[in-house]
Amino acid sequence: MNLPHHVRLVEVGPRDGLQNEKQPISVADKVRLVDELSAAGLGYIEVGSFVSPKWVPQMAGSAEVFAQIQRKPGVVYGALTPNMQGFEAAVAAGVKEVAVFAAASESFSQKNINCSISDSLQRFVPIMDAAKQHGISVRGYVSCVLGCPYEGEVAPEQVASVAAELFAMGCYEVSLGDTIGTGTAGATRRLFEVCAGNIPRDKLGGHFHDTYGQALANVYASLLEGISVFDSSVAGLGGCPYAKGATGNVATEDLLYLLNGLGIDTGIDMDQLITAGQRICNVLGKPNGSRVARAKQL
Repeated sequence: MNLPHHVRLVEVGPRDGLQNEKQPISVADKVRLVDELSAAGLGYIEVGSFVSPKWVPQMAGSAEVFAQIQRKPGVVYGALTPNMQGFEAAVAAGVKEVAVFAAASESFSQKNINCSISDSLQRFVPIMDAAKQHGISVRGYVSCVLGCPYEGEVAPEQVASVAAELFAMGCYEVSLGDTIGTGTAGATRRLFEVCAGNIPRDKLGGHFHDTYGQALANVYASLLEGISVFDSSVAGLGGCPYAKGATGNVATEDLLYLLNGLGIDTGIDMDQLITAGQRICNVLGKPNGSRVARAKQL
């Protein structure tokens, strides 16, 4: 199969990347990160999450961040809204696109959001209805698609079932997330093969964590399956608070290096991206998780 000519990256660093950090991060630092990412050419940035600060303290202030960012024409500034309350807060903040998430594993769903997969999907029905009324696009996430910290392997058919429900509900695109990073290239190809039976390949995305060092291999396997949308996090920030040992998402810089080497267009400036990633790492006082960024700064 021919590789896609263009790939769209969904930058999740400001949300998925920062939500697990222990120290508070100022609104000003979050705003600067988002603005630098859009200046680097990212066309989709997940800016924050409208959840209770009690559960995810780092996402407090998402409304202020949305109010202060410099919105560039053509750039999507999205937010995660797990429930109706969060959706209403996002609308009030001027958010034009939101994301909802479900797990492919019953155990993970119970541990993560204290309800079954079926119940979690039902919670999204009023959000989908309200989104239609407000003209807001909804993106879907499925977590634990290539393994669960509590159940081990997850059947591709189970993932396909959850993804198909999200798509049928009205999610214009469904991103499949290897939350604990245990997936391999063969399993990734099989996963997209099965899911493509229910959802067109151009409506599917990949979200790979690099716990076992397989994220880029899994991206390449996805490209071979005709997938052209990938979530990534600048400087490899992030993990999962409910999945022990899960490291960050694939670093946007490393993914960009792979795509550049394949001659695939993204419209992203590597140098500006590295600058943005290094600056937020300096704020956090932690090493840069991108191998490309580290190599280029030697």
